[in-house]
Order: sequence, then structure tokens, then C-alpha cells
Amino acid sequence: MNVVSKARVRTSSRPISKQRLRLWLRLLRSSRAIEAQLRERLRTKFSITLPQFDVMAALARSDEGMSMTELSRQLMVSNGNVTGIIDRLVAEKLVLRQAPANDRRSFIVRLTHKGASQFSAIAKAHEGWIDEMLVEFGSVEAESIISQLDGLVRRVRGREARL
Repeated sequence: MNVVSKARVRTSSRPISKQRLRLWLRLLRSSRAIEAQLRERLRTKFSITLPQFDVMAALARSDEGMSMTELSRQLMVSNGNVTGIIDRLVAEKLVLRQAPANDRRSFIVRLTHKGASQFSAIAKAHEGWIDEMLVEFGSVEAESIISQLDGLVRRVRGREARL
């Protein structure tokens, strides 16, 4: 009996709900393994954290900068978390925080020239690391998985909206 046959026998006797639970756990395990590698590489190669990278990535996509609230919403974290990350990036002179003339209670943050330059190098390394970790997936297979996961997100969000 080959590996595929053994897998079919093992999964065919389980309820579909158990298979779906196993699928969720594998997705989570895969994501966490990749994230752990990225965290370590960002820390050792660039002395930044993954949340700092995420903030810089969001700011790199916005030429005019973003409010702290927009940034929090986009990253799906609290304003307090973003404030701490921004404070560290400002101290490193990677991000500039400015109060708009029409609203002194809020701040617009944007990458400095140094921050944009540094982020460009980090993003290039990040892309290379991801490519290295997922090298065994060809273009067609990667596109198929992307499509399936996009569909999963749409279905989950669709159910959420109906509740």
C-alpha cells in the first residue's frame, strides 16, 4: 500500500469535521513556521521586528502617509500597539510623525528617506526568504492555492456577515 492509499484509508474513516479541523491546524502550523523564520531573519539581519516591518510595509504603500488610526485599522492592531512601534521607528529616524495643521490631536506618519531606503532593502530580502521557503511550489500550484485560500476568506467573511 503506497502513501496516498494509506492517507485515503486514514482520512476516509474520519468524519469530515475532523478532516477540516486537521486542515485548519495544518494551515496554522504552516503560517507559524514561516512567521517564526521571518521574525528570526528580520531580527538577525536587520535588527527589526516583524511588527515594525509590517508598519513600514504599510507606510511604503502610501506616498502621502497614514494616520495612526488608518494604520491600526489596516494592520488590525490597537492604536496603542501602533504607537509603540511608531515610537521605536521614529527613534531610529525611519519614520516621521507630523500633526496636520487642521487637527493637532492626530498624527500622520510616513517613512523618512532613510526609512524608505532601508525598507526597500528589507523587502527585497523578505521576498527572497519567502521564495526560498516556498521554492517547491511551482507557478500553477501556487496560483491554485492562492485562489483556494482567497475563496476560503470570501466564504468565511460571507458567513460572518450573515450572522
